[in-house]
Amino acid sequence: MRYRVAFLSVVPSPYQRDLFAALARREDVDLRVDYLEAAAPDSPWPEKPLPRYSRILPGFWFPVGSARCHVNPPPDYRGRDLVILNTIMSATAQWLMRTSLRRKPWIFWGERMGENRRAYHQFLTAPLDRAAAIAGIGSLADRQYTARFPAPRHYCIPYHCELAPFMAEPRPARDPGEPVFLFCGQMIARKGLDHLLAAFAVLHGKFPRARLLLAGREAELPGLLAALPEAVRAHVEYAGFQPPEELPPLFARADVFILPSRHDGWGVVVNQALGAGLPLICSDTVGAAHDLVEPGVNGLRFPAGDVPALTHCMERLAADPALAAQWGAASRAKAAAWTPDRGAEKWVNVFREVLGQ
Repeated sequence: MRYRVAFLSVVPSPYQRDLFAALARREDVDLRVDYLEAAAPDSPWPEKPLPRYSRILPGFWFPVGSARCHVNPPPDYRGRDLVILNTIMSATAQWLMRTSLRRKPWIFWGERMGENRRAYHQFLTAPLDRAAAIAGIGSLADRQYTARFPAPRHYCIPYHCELAPFMAEPRPARDPGEPVFLFCGQMIARKGLDHLLAAFAVLHGKFPRARLLLAGREAELPGLLAALPEAVRAHVEYAGFQPPEELPPLFARADVFILPSRHDGWGVVVNQALGAGLPLICSDTVGAAHDLVEPGVNGLRFPAGDVPALTHCMERLAADPALAAQWGAASRAKAAAWTPDRGAEKWVNVFREVLGQ
């Protein structure tokens, strides 16, 4: 059986493209991927040529609060067995769900939603009850969708990205008395960078040789750094935005990875840290933390916004380099289950079940 499937997504992001490439390599999948736009206005990712199975739909978008609503001519999916929608905040997806896909099986694939219960959000999500299935991006999303939309089938299919470069990158010799904590992401409040800097300032008092390595778009960083004492700032290194191919050597410089977000639907940098063999510290509002962090085995979770709890997590690993190395090895071992090929296999199992074949 060859499954003729189409994905409708917003933008060709690296973490989705790896998974789509793995699906396209399979002989039992005839893949088509449609994107609503070539790149987000604030996208840090360099544009790359699209593979033959992908295309950018013509159209435009307009702002709705902090979100973007896309308007594109709805694709013709009559030749597809199954359609997977990775967008709901678009006129295109709404049209498909409410009209042309009413007689064709379709799946919604989404990160966990906020706690929005406003009328317009209820309107946008109403068609999900009619989906053939909902695939949550992570177990946190899966639980949320299962509770809110019990009628469809439910699956858990997180993002799977290429981890081989992270696993192959050699780690330079390091001084165990000089632990390096890494944060990779936008330097914004939603990512909890202010909480991380506050925790690091406390950590510095007990472990004055500890260092904090930051990578990502600068955004709000200058103002946040200005609030730190000079002695603490001297141990913070900002590496700037790094293209995807430069991330493996950057991650190899670290001893511990931290993502303290106030909210993160998933957080693919956690996948990358897993592949780099790093112990993980994540807030409990990071979607990936619930699937990739096994507390006490390869990392720790803490309540989002709890700076003392974050500080305690950092102190625990700074004080015990052997434990950090042990947890890092556990992360590396887990990475084998998070390759794009494993993600593609999960999708094919879903195709088989939904189509009854």
